[in-house]
Amino acid sequence: MIVCADDVEDHLLQGLNSHRTSANLPALVKHKNAGCLADEFADELEDRPCTPASAASVVPGSGSQQFSDYPELLRKCGINASTTAQGVILPVCVPDLVPTLLLTNYTHTSYARYINNSKFTGAGIGSEDDWVVVVLATSTPGGSFASAAAAVPVAYKAVNYFLPMLFGFFLVH
Repeated sequence: MIVCADDVEDHLLQGLNSHRTSANLPALVKHKNAGCLADEFADELEDRPCTPASAASVVPGSGSQQFSDYPELLRKCGINASTTAQGVILPVCVPDLVPTLLLTNYTHTSYARYINNSKFTGAGIGSEDDWVVVVLATSTPGGSFASAAAAVPVAYKAVNYFLPMLFGFFLVH
């Protein structure tokens, strides 16, 4: 039987949210940018062998240390790097993506401390072959996985509002 990646991802998110609900935690919402990054990481992992040690070799939240092209993955998704520090990247390999084993790998391993943490409010899930990657986002600026374009208006406003004030200061004095 062929299982669609979207079905695997949707079922996993549903299972994670059931787990969180039973622990009196709010459900994770689908996060578009985290989903893009999860897809990109899953693509990177696709050709790695699925062994118990292979998933452990990718440390949560340290994508920039584990993948030399992490900045490129962020660029592909249009994510501002400064908005990723508080998020985590959780890769798992499970032969044939058996749903119960996938959920167990997230809820009954060291990853459970992230899944059970209320600071995480959003999730993106990507899968390729035997690999699934969950990227957890926060609602804070440091873990929001905000788009790079979102940072431009802030800089633009700063230049347009504060620069004239600065010039005015020099003209008055």
